[in-house]
Amino acid sequence: MKFSDIKLILLIGIIALFCMQHTLKTYSTDYGEVAEQYKKPIQYWQKPSIDAGIDWKEFEAIEWDSNYYETQELPEVMLGKKLFFDPKLSSSSQVSCSSCHNPELGWGDGQEVALGNDHLQGKRNTQSLYNIADRTSYFWDGRAKTLEEQLVGPISAHNEMNMKPEKLAGKLSKYKEYKQLFKEVYHTDKITFDKIASAIATFQKTIRSQPSKLDKFIKGDYKAMSDKEIYGMHLFRTKARCMNCHYGKYLTDESFHNIGLTYYKREYEDLGLYHITKKSGDVGKFKTPSLRDLTYTAPWMHNGLMDDLHGVVNLYNSGMQMINPSPEEKKAAPNFPVTDERMKPLQLNDQEIDAIVAFLKSMSGSYYKMPRPEIPRQ
Repeated sequence: MKFSDIKLILLIGIIALFCMQHTLKTYSTDYGEVAEQYKKPIQYWQKPSIDAGIDWKEFEAIEWDSNYYETQELPEVMLGKKLFFDPKLSSSSQVSCSSCHNPELGWGDGQEVALGNDHLQGKRNTQSLYNIADRTSYFWDGRAKTLEEQLVGPISAHNEMNMKPEKLAGKLSKYKEYKQLFKEVYHTDKITFDKIASAIATFQKTIRSQPSKLDKFIKGDYKAMSDKEIYGMHLFRTKARCMNCHYGKYLTDESFHNIGLTYYKREYEDLGLYHITKKSGDVGKFKTPSLRDLTYTAPWMHNGLMDDLHGVVNLYNSGMQMINPSPEEKKAAPNFPVTDERMKPLQLNDQEIDAIVAFLKSMSGSYYKMPRPEIPRQ
């Protein structure tokens, strides 16, 4: 069975479940009545519906980086940018970091899963680099703790850039312009992989979201969001239970959860964090993504399963508990994935789902597209 067929079957099942719950019902909600409750400073908003024991944080507005353009002119940032966009970092000299992290595509690639060296596909969706400086771990399974450590993965992976890190410095040292650039930054023209990683990480840390409608609203511009978007925010905070995992400035708890997309014992099985920790309790867990600039970063989920936000909300609306193991199955297979208990059927109707989607889109405000730099040729 093809992956696209599996997607279709899952989506049909989710939609069917949703329709069974809401058949022949008509809904009418006064968005304005709820919206008025939020048109005041955030400390006076209704508290979100949060499960016990969760150390959540309130929404926080981001600010426009007034030093952005000056920062882009710093020598180490300029060097890192050239390296990031240079395909010479791959063994074939055809694949760059920007091949999968394209500024025109929300610093992702717009594909279900990454495509790299020799046109080989990866297994997971490319994560956006927006606000990467504020992550506490990297990759869907959290296996890297720093940006410099993270860099080794895509550069060395045979289906990504397929370059041996220990050979990369020698390859770049053949270019006089790179030797001069490294000398300007590090006061020596000796190129090492650590310096390459440091420069790229420095550049990546400048990739930040710009303020969105939500940020303007939080700061007191109560006309920045429509009543429908505000109503969606209310549902996000309450009935839809989203803030159990998506909260704070970047709308993520920086943690890992199994939401039911492991394909256990099937062709596309991916057990996530378990591959790193080997703990049965981590089977099927993946990192909670930030919801910032969501509009630009489709498709979503760790495997690129969803390309429609209504479908994403319907997925959560189902609760995903129908795929949990029976007691007998769990006893026979201790590593059988169990959906996170935070996932519960939500009983959202069409109008509520539509409002939540409108709110999710209101978090996107990064319209600036970064021009590509000149790459050293000699």
